[in-house]
Amino acid sequence: MGKEMSSVKLFESKKIRSVWNEEEEKWYFSIVDVIEVLTESSNPTDYLKKLRKRDSELGNYIGTNCPQVDMYNNSGKLRKTLSGSVEHVFRIIQSIPSPKAEPFKRWLAQVGRERIDEIEDPEIGFDRLMETYLKKGYSKEWINQRLKSIEVRKELTDEWDDRGVKKDLEYAILTDEITKAWSGLTVKEYKGHKSLKRESLRDNMTNLELVLNMLAEATTTVISKEKKPDTFEKNREIAKQGGTIAGNARKEIEEKSGKKVVSESNAKQILENTIKKKLKEKK
Repeated sequence: MGKEMSSVKLFESKKIRSVWNEEEEKWYFSIVDVIEVLTESSNPTDYLKKLRKRDSELGNYIGTNCPQVDMYNNSGKLRKTLSGSVEHVFRIIQSIPSPKAEPFKRWLAQVGRERIDEIEDPEIGFDRLMETYLKKGYSKEWINQRLKSIEVRKELTDEWDDRGVKKDLEYAILTDEITKAWSGLTVKEYKGHKSLKRESLRDNMTNLELVLNMLAEATTTVISKEKKPDTFEKNREIAKQGGTIAGNARKEIEEKSGKKVVSESNAKQILENTIKKKLKEKK
């Protein structure tokens, strides 16, 4: 599945894992999470198994229509998870007697509507992201950089799509090449450097790290548009070139400043520094 984003949605304070499929323009929700919300069962996985056995028509429907989608479990590990679109979830709701069925249907419709609004008017999505980051305590300067980085990343993935790069695995390989070329670390090593597990690496970057990461991805996009690579290996070589240009900039900054650009600081430290700066400005 082509994923644009994965996230955790909240329904009455209950977590529901979800993934947006960019190609189909649909949300896919963890069916086990939906079952847990509707039934309040202490073992939603077992409940789903019994439901599928009891209702053979529903069991066949789920087996035929509901895909396995990569989602993070409670341990922070990526696992294949039985998932359904809004249409699939509506069908499942029909077989579960629950007083929460109707409010849950309205919630699903709202979630879908919000995403469609964002596609039709990207500024809505950016406004919502801005609000989310502000609530978390990030500075406006950092947020502006982060939102710009999303735009730059989208331009790169659009270019990769045009060049036939496959989503997920090949995206991940090329991103790793870019990251290693500019920072000296793979994505996994970079996250370890910042003591991260399942958290977003970019949400834990400093302003300067975001700028250099953007430079690497923007440069990769420009080179790709000019050279028009027609194989994955050619895309891989261009990814290294784009990352290397930003890597050279990093080395020059480090040489002139005497400080390392790739920081161990994660979001927690970044937010603490933002708060300290605001307090200092008030004095």
